[in-house]
Amino acid sequence: LQVALRGAYAGLRSTNLFGRTIPLLGDVMADNAYQHSTNTNRYTVYNNYTATSQDADATGFWTSAYLVILRANNIINSTVAANANVDQYRGEAYAIRALTYFYLVRYYARPFTDSPDALGVPIVTVYSADYKPARSKVSEVYALILADLSKAYTLMTKYTNSSQFSKYAARGLEAEVHLTMGNNASAKTAALDVINAGGFTPITAANHAGYWSNSAVTTTKLETLFEVSSDAVANNAFDALSYIYSQNGNYGDFVVSSDLYPLFTTTDVRKALYPVVARPKPAGATVPTVDKFPVISGDYSDTKVLRLSEMYLIAAEASLPASESDALTYVNFITSRRGAPAIASSGPQLFEDILTERRKELAFEGDRYLDLQRLKRTVQRSANYPADVRTIPYANNRRILPIPQSEGDANPEIKSQQNPGY
Repeated sequence: LQVALRGAYAGLRSTNLFGRTIPLLGDVMADNAYQHSTNTNRYTVYNNYTATSQDADATGFWTSAYLVILRANNIINSTVAANANVDQYRGEAYAIRALTYFYLVRYYARPFTDSPDALGVPIVTVYSADYKPARSKVSEVYALILADLSKAYTLMTKYTNSSQFSKYAARGLEAEVHLTMGNNASAKTAALDVINAGGFTPITAANHAGYWSNSAVTTTKLETLFEVSSDAVANNAFDALSYIYSQNGNYGDFVVSSDLYPLFTTTDVRKALYPVVARPKPAGATVPTVDKFPVISGDYSDTKVLRLSEMYLIAAEASLPASESDALTYVNFITSRRGAPAIASSGPQLFEDILTERRKELAFEGDRYLDLQRLKRTVQRSANYPADVRTIPYANNRRILPIPQSEGDANPEIKSQQNPGY
């Protein structure tokens, strides 16, 4: 089972998943990262909202996700007798399956807050070569996710390192799931459980730069609840997330939008992650760039999936409207550790300020677009983007990805269940 579990984690590292596509789409389809005019034509259709059902990235995302689910299912359904180690492995597999379905249902279906009874994605929990599943309801997919996370939380008792799921990493994912569903009370409870009982330590202004420049898996429980590992042996090489952003002789296709960069004050330590440099392609184009995932010789930056700081932001948002005092306490826990101005607003403005702080803290980690989706907001982009895709209404069909054409061709049950507009 341990070897099988390694295979499931390796699947998450795929370029089609957390190795690049998932964290990238979350900012490119929103308003944080835009494709510079000189580029290698990667992910252009997501910058421009022109993807089709034959798009390789949408297809790769789907097929790679279901491969991870297959591997997790094999561990969950194994007949190996239970003991402490086996329970831990199964718990991690449940968490991996929940994580994968959480991203599938948010990208290939409308949000839970829109229509829980709408078409979600196919639920597959047992392997069968002949199984041709139809799409389950969005509500059914979320029910599976929460059930899996409950089992994961119960089964796991060990903390190994930041690249493996643990009890409180699963609890952190549960907090994010509840926030996405609009279950604020449950989201706050889960987030505070991680904060108060998880044993993780937050990063501060003093160690912020070091945290992001060190790509190694850690056992210190500093900030990272869960990350997808990429090291000198197992990595995506030039197809890693870092290469799509890095300007040091790499692709460097995507850079920081002109409305995000000014949000960071001069005293905000996060601003240093976005150096204004002259791009080598074309020479002399000086723009804010992304250095949150530096290319390190002999190693490749891990993808942060869940962090302690996000738990404070979830607790802050989920405190509203019931307790503005709590919301201010949790959000200013972050601002005070980043050198950013304290937030002192109230009412609707406080909610907006928390969302802005969330945008700044989680920039380029793949969250922004999914936040705009769950809140059913228009994607309003800067002049950096093509004129015809600067305003993307929530109702736009391309706000969710197409079911791959290859899936419809192979599975008659899903052929008639394509998302509108594709």
